[in-house]
Amino acid sequence: MKDKEESIQPLKKSKGIGQILSYEECIELELPIYKSEIKAGFPSPASDYIEATLDLNKLLVKHPAATFFVKVEGDSMVDAGINSGDIFIVDRALQPEKYRIVIAAVNGELTVKRIQHSGNKLYLQSGNKNFEPIEITPDMDFHIWGVVTYIIHKAA
Repeated sequence: MKDKEESIQPLKKSKGIGQILSYEECIELELPIYKSEIKAGFPSPASDYIEATLDLNKLLVKHPAATFFVKVEGDSMVDAGINSGDIFIVDRALQPEKYRIVIAAVNGELTVKRIQHSGNKLYLQSGNKNFEPIEITPDMDFHIWGVVTYIIHKAA
Protein backbone atom coordinates (compact mmCIF):
# COMPACT_ATOMS: atom_id res chain seq x y z
CA MET A 1 0.00 0.00 0.00
CA LYS A 2 1.38 3.41 -0.93
CA ASP A 3 1.58 6.37 1.41
CA LYS A 4 -1.86 7.93 1.86
CA GLU A 5 -0.33 11.41 1.94
CA GLU A 6 0.59 11.01 -1.72
CA SER A 7 -0.87 13.86 -3.74
CA ILE A 8 -4.13 13.27 -5.60
CA GLN A 9 -3.29 12.59 -9.21
CA PRO A 10 -5.63 12.01 -12.14
CA LEU A 11 -6.50 8.34 -12.54
CA LYS A 12 -8.78 6.44 -14.87
CA LYS A 13 -12.41 6.90 -13.90
CA SER A 14 -13.98 3.61 -12.84
CA LYS A 15 -17.60 2.56 -12.94
CA GLY A 16 -17.93 3.39 -9.24
CA ILE A 17 -16.48 6.90 -9.18
CA GLY A 18 -17.83 9.97 -10.92
CA GLN A 19 -16.69 13.55 -10.59
CA ILE A 20 -14.15 14.36 -7.85
CA LEU A 21 -14.29 17.76 -6.18
CA SER A 22 -11.93 19.12 -3.53
CA TYR A 23 -13.16 20.84 -0.39
CA GLU A 24 -12.64 24.57 -0.33
CA GLU A 25 -13.13 26.69 2.76
CA CYS A 26 -15.69 29.36 2.11
CA ILE A 27 -18.04 31.67 3.89
CA GLU A 28 -19.82 29.92 6.73
CA LEU A 29 -23.35 28.89 5.87
CA GLU A 30 -25.27 28.71 9.08
CA LEU A 31 -28.80 27.37 8.77
CA PRO A 32 -31.41 27.31 11.54
CA ILE A 33 -31.77 24.14 13.61
CA TYR A 34 -35.00 23.80 15.52
CA LYS A 35 -35.08 22.73 19.16
CA SER A 36 -37.97 20.28 18.78
CA GLU A 37 -37.22 16.92 17.21
CA ILE A 38 -39.25 15.51 14.33
CA LYS A 39 -41.07 12.34 15.35
CA ALA A 40 -41.04 9.45 12.90
CA GLY A 41 -44.13 7.97 14.57
CA PHE A 42 -47.30 9.72 15.72
CA PRO A 43 -47.33 13.45 14.81
CA SER A 44 -46.95 15.99 17.62
CA PRO A 45 -47.58 19.75 17.60
CA ALA A 46 -44.71 21.66 15.99
CA SER A 47 -42.66 24.19 17.88
CA ASP A 48 -41.29 27.16 15.97
CA TYR A 49 -38.46 27.69 18.43
CA ILE A 50 -35.03 27.94 16.78
CA GLU A 51 -32.35 26.60 19.13
CA ALA A 52 -29.24 27.55 17.20
CA THR A 53 -27.70 27.58 13.75
CA LEU A 54 -25.87 24.76 12.05
CA ASP A 55 -22.96 25.04 9.62
CA LEU A 56 -22.84 21.84 7.57
CA ASN A 57 -19.16 22.41 6.78
CA LYS A 58 -18.32 22.30 10.50
CA LEU A 59 -20.55 19.29 11.05
CA LEU A 60 -19.43 17.17 8.09
CA VAL A 61 -15.81 18.19 7.42
CA LYS A 62 -13.33 17.41 10.21
CA HIS A 63 -10.09 17.75 8.20
CA PRO A 64 -10.65 20.42 5.51
CA ALA A 65 -7.19 20.08 3.91
CA ALA A 66 -7.68 16.31 3.55
CA THR A 67 -11.34 16.24 2.50
CA PHE A 68 -12.83 15.84 -0.97
CA PHE A 69 -16.21 15.02 -2.48
CA VAL A 70 -16.95 12.25 -4.98
CA LYS A 71 -20.06 11.61 -7.02
CA VAL A 72 -20.93 7.90 -7.25
CA GLU A 73 -21.63 6.16 -10.56
CA GLY A 74 -22.86 2.58 -10.89
CA ASP A 75 -24.55 -0.05 -8.75
CA SER A 76 -21.73 -1.95 -7.04
CA MET A 77 -22.77 -0.65 -3.60
CA VAL A 78 -26.60 -0.68 -3.79
CA ASP A 79 -26.98 -3.29 -1.04
CA ALA A 80 -25.11 -0.88 1.25
CA GLY A 81 -27.69 1.84 0.50
CA ILE A 82 -25.40 3.68 -1.93
CA ASN A 83 -26.92 4.64 -5.27
CA SER A 84 -25.63 6.13 -8.48
CA GLY A 85 -25.70 9.92 -8.09
CA ASP A 86 -24.99 9.90 -4.35
CA ILE A 87 -22.16 12.12 -3.12
CA PHE A 88 -19.47 10.93 -0.71
CA ILE A 89 -17.58 13.10 1.71
CA VAL A 90 -14.15 11.47 1.86
CA ASP A 91 -11.45 12.15 4.46
CA ARG A 92 -7.85 11.29 3.53
CA ALA A 93 -6.63 11.95 7.10
CA LEU A 94 -8.44 8.91 8.51
CA GLN A 95 -6.91 5.45 8.72
CA PRO A 96 -8.87 2.82 6.78
CA GLU A 97 -10.31 0.25 9.16
CA LYS A 98 -12.04 -3.08 8.63
CA TYR A 99 -15.61 -2.72 7.30
CA ARG A 100 -15.20 0.98 6.45
CA ILE A 101 -16.16 2.18 3.00
CA VAL A 102 -13.16 3.59 1.18
CA ILE A 103 -12.12 5.09 -2.12
CA ALA A 104 -9.25 2.98 -3.41
CA ALA A 105 -6.99 3.09 -6.43
CA VAL A 106 -6.41 -0.39 -7.86
CA ASN A 107 -4.05 -0.63 -10.83
CA GLY A 108 -4.73 2.99 -11.78
CA GLU A 109 -8.53 2.87 -11.46
CA LEU A 110 -10.63 4.32 -8.67
CA THR A 111 -13.29 2.25 -6.97
CA VAL A 112 -15.52 2.47 -3.93
CA LYS A 113 -15.63 -0.66 -1.76
CA ARG A 114 -15.71 -1.86 1.83
CA ILE A 115 -12.41 -2.95 3.45
CA GLN A 116 -12.37 -6.64 4.47
CA HIS A 117 -9.67 -8.83 6.02
CA SER A 118 -9.54 -12.61 6.12
CA GLY A 119 -6.44 -13.99 7.76
CA ASN A 120 -3.49 -12.25 6.12
CA LYS A 121 -5.49 -11.32 3.04
CA LEU A 122 -7.00 -7.94 2.24
CA TYR A 123 -10.16 -7.65 0.14
CA LEU A 124 -12.27 -4.88 -1.29
CA GLN A 125 -15.90 -6.01 -0.95
CA SER A 126 -18.66 -4.53 -3.06
CA GLY A 127 -22.10 -3.87 -1.68
CA ASN A 128 -23.81 -5.90 -4.39
CA LYS A 129 -24.11 -9.69 -4.35
CA ASN A 130 -23.52 -9.75 -8.13
CA PHE A 131 -19.93 -8.49 -7.72
CA GLU A 132 -17.04 -10.64 -6.49
CA PRO A 133 -14.62 -9.29 -3.85
CA ILE A 134 -11.29 -7.97 -5.12
CA GLU A 135 -8.35 -9.65 -3.42
CA ILE A 136 -5.46 -7.23 -3.06
CA THR A 137 -2.17 -8.91 -3.92
CA PRO A 138 1.42 -7.60 -3.61
CA ASP A 139 1.77 -7.30 -7.41
CA MET A 140 -1.11 -4.80 -7.62
CA ASP A 141 -0.67 -1.04 -7.65
CA PHE A 142 -2.97 -0.31 -4.68
CA HIS A 143 -3.54 2.49 -2.24
CA ILE A 144 -6.40 3.99 -0.28
CA TRP A 145 -7.39 7.49 -1.36
CA GLY A 146 -9.60 8.09 1.63
CA VAL A 147 -12.32 6.92 3.99
CA VAL A 148 -15.97 7.74 3.27
CA THR A 149 -17.33 9.66 6.26
CA TYR A 150 -20.77 10.71 4.96
CA ILE A 151 -23.05 9.78 2.08
CA ILE A 152 -25.43 12.38 0.71
CA HIS A 153 -28.39 11.23 -1.36
CA LYS A 154 -31.76 12.58 -2.33
CA ALA A 155 -34.78 11.44 -0.42
CA ALA A 156 -37.21 9.37 -2.43
